[in-house]
Amino acid sequence: MTKLSHSRSSAKKSFATNPEVRLFRLPGMPEIHGGDDFSEQITIAARKARMRFENGDVLVVAQKIVSKAEGAVVHLKSIVPSPEAQAIAERQKKDPRLVEVILNESKRLVRTNPVLIAETRHGYVCANAGVDHSNVPGDDIVTLLPRDPDQSARNLAAALRKRTGKRVAVIISDTFGRPWRLGLTNVAIGASGVPVLQDLRGTRDRDGKPLAATILAVADELAAAAGLLMGKSEGFPVILIRGYRHKPSAEPASRIIRPAAEDLFR
Repeated sequence: MTKLSHSRSSAKKSFATNPEVRLFRLPGMPEIHGGDDFSEQITIAARKARMRFENGDVLVVAQKIVSKAEGAVVHLKSIVPSPEAQAIAERQKKDPRLVEVILNESKRLVRTNPVLIAETRHGYVCANAGVDHSNVPGDDIVTLLPRDPDQSARNLAAALRKRTGKRVAVIISDTFGRPWRLGLTNVAIGASGVPVLQDLRGTRDRDGKPLAATILAVADELAAAAGLLMGKSEGFPVILIRGYRHKPSAEPASRIIRPAAEDLFR
């Protein structure tokens, strides 16, 4: 296993002369259950893998383990579907109890045919309001999105700093589809310690032309990069990113959500 610690002098030299971004899987993460302190599980797994955190590291954590630890889990046997849920379920050939959970997690339904697209209480527009069956033991158990993913990221960043003494930024990621493009990609739904947007308006490109509308969703890009190593069945829900240069930031991932007044497609 590659050690992630470097001397301060060599790291500074590498950072100045040959900056690069590197990604590392954190192996050995156990199954997370409600009430688990997964900051402890992360530090234990890192220690066993002989990986050491450094100031400026960015930790990308899959939403699923955050939801499990926070108890954002629903047993479908406890759900009584409403008439609306039953009607939608019949059209979509879904479990009406699952549809009821989706409705409960939704602020509004964007469409119900051929797929169920909803706006969550957080403001995310996504399939099934983020309610998910995958990577959850049992057939009748689903996970929900964390109640406040940005707060979850702040809590984890604070816990890791207490345990490691290092300033580690945290991104909580989830897999989303995108309008007009096939395939899924990971995006940031929670963040702490790292800028989520990089506003380049007012700067110039390499040819000296002014940039008038360029705002980069850097937290989404970091989440997507981490997704390449997470996989869907490999069991690597935590990815360490090293070398991404950034200033500590309190900017929440909720800033990425486009305000309704600016949404041209609403």
